[in-house]
Amino acid sequence: MNIVNRNTSSLILSLFIAACGTPEAPETASLVVRDARVWTGNADQPWAEAVASRGDSIIAVGSNTEIEALIGEDTEVISVTGSMLVPGFIDTHVHFIASGSGLASVQLRDAATPEEFSARIGEFAKNVDPGEWIMYGDWDHTLWGGELPRRDWIDDVTPDNPVWVYRLDGHMALANSAALALSGVDADSADIDGGTIVRYEDGRPTGLLKDNAMIMVEEAIPEAAAAKLDREARAAMEHVAGNGVTSVHDMAGWQSLATYRRAQERGEMLTRIYSVVPLRDWEKLRDEVAAKGTGDEWLRVGGLKGFMDGSLGSHTAAMLEPFTDEPEDKGFLINDLDDMRDWVTGADAAGLQIMVHAIGDSAIRDLLDVFLDAVETNGERDRRFRMEHAQHIAPQDVERFAVQKIIASMQPYHAIDDGRWAEEVIGPERAKTTYAFRSLIDAGATVTFGSDWSVAPATPIEGIYAAVTRQTLDGANPGGWVPEQTVTVEQSLHAYTTAAAYSSFEENIKGMLKPGMLADFVLLDRDLTQIDPEAIRDTEILRTVVGGEVVYSRR
Repeated sequence: MNIVNRNTSSLILSLFIAACGTPEAPETASLVVRDARVWTGNADQPWAEAVASRGDSIIAVGSNTEIEALIGEDTEVISVTGSMLVPGFIDTHVHFIASGSGLASVQLRDAATPEEFSARIGEFAKNVDPGEWIMYGDWDHTLWGGELPRRDWIDDVTPDNPVWVYRLDGHMALANSAALALSGVDADSADIDGGTIVRYEDGRPTGLLKDNAMIMVEEAIPEAAAAKLDREARAAMEHVAGNGVTSVHDMAGWQSLATYRRAQERGEMLTRIYSVVPLRDWEKLRDEVAAKGTGDEWLRVGGLKGFMDGSLGSHTAAMLEPFTDEPEDKGFLINDLDDMRDWVTGADAAGLQIMVHAIGDSAIRDLLDVFLDAVETNGERDRRFRMEHAQHIAPQDVERFAVQKIIASMQPYHAIDDGRWAEEVIGPERAKTTYAFRSLIDAGATVTFGSDWSVAPATPIEGIYAAVTRQTLDGANPGGWVPEQTVTVEQSLHAYTTAAAYSSFEENIKGMLKPGMLADFVLLDRDLTQIDPEAIRDTEILRTVVGGEVVYSRR
């Protein structure tokens, strides 16, 4: 991998060379990619052979012959016979800096047994300074049969370090005894609305906390130093550049926004970022936007992220009917519905964009109602409400996304991951409209794709593979899990580019290859539309270009 620094002084140039008494010579390009199979995302010109950019903008898209006239002495020319060029991938849902930190933390995602889980944490702790928190991890208890981890699994191997490691969905985490002591969580601690403290039979906490209860531990974690956050942001940008991602929508908060502003001031941005802050802070964001605006093409603000419920894997998704494997449990809402209505209505009246996490069918229906109430209160406008995940939709609610113009911001990799076990939790009937990509698109809804990194890999190629095949990670569904919900390669590309740009009000500057658009594009080693769908996951990123600058090159 070769990560290339962006030229921080890059400007859009217009060069017209005129000879005395003759017409103006054509503008020459700074970068040309030719001999490619170019998917533009532009319905008026879906396919081309070559793209030319000048500075940070595209100046021409067309045939090799048409672009040839724009090649000058200083033009960088990339000839890529057999390769595919597409608009830069836009990942519409990431947890960016936390994922950057997770790259250097203990890796638990594929720990297959409780013993391996404990051993990996113990080995990692040997190289960590005493007192330093061990975090992230992204474990998956379904890999070892579903038993939830407990602090007694790890206390003996972490005597000198507080531990706080998350399940891969981020909706429950395990603390060791040291972390619980620092947090003041003990047998006398009361449960919190919208959260759970999992306990031993005698009432003592096992160390496992779910959703809102997790705040009790997280408040005890020392705030990271600015220099550490800067390193983590850089690591995240380099990582996604290598996966063809040119823009992300970061579901984080004010500390992350401050980190990106420092990076932008230093000219260190490799990735375009829509920095989203918590919905409950809508008044603070309203004032921030009034004072500073919504940013520019590198760093955008104006979005708010809220939560309706938790996750299916944690049994904290709010369902209309009980879970199949736990008949007394229907999950729960994380936030009070009246609070959600107040936040959404107020933020919408302020002209801010609202994105709310909803996974269970009950949470989804409630959120659709909340969005409808806000429109009735505040009147019609181009607001682009987004539902993040929209995973387990009741069949009768699918068409409401199109009718209400709700953007479904979805993560296709989850389908091939959760599909290993989801039917055990919700049964085969409810699974029919789980990750219902095809049903939503056929209904006329706008669907965008992202990763939810670090819950899933920040790899759009794997996301496209997942959406097109729905072959679960365990190999148990070679024909696809709920195959009627598969989509085409071009529909997947649209969801990662054109629709994704629309979902952040940026469709006029990114998301397709068209003159006047930002020169953000990705070069793939094969044409995704002409290969066996199972081969999609083997596709390699050859180059990633952001603003006309190569930020990643495989060689």
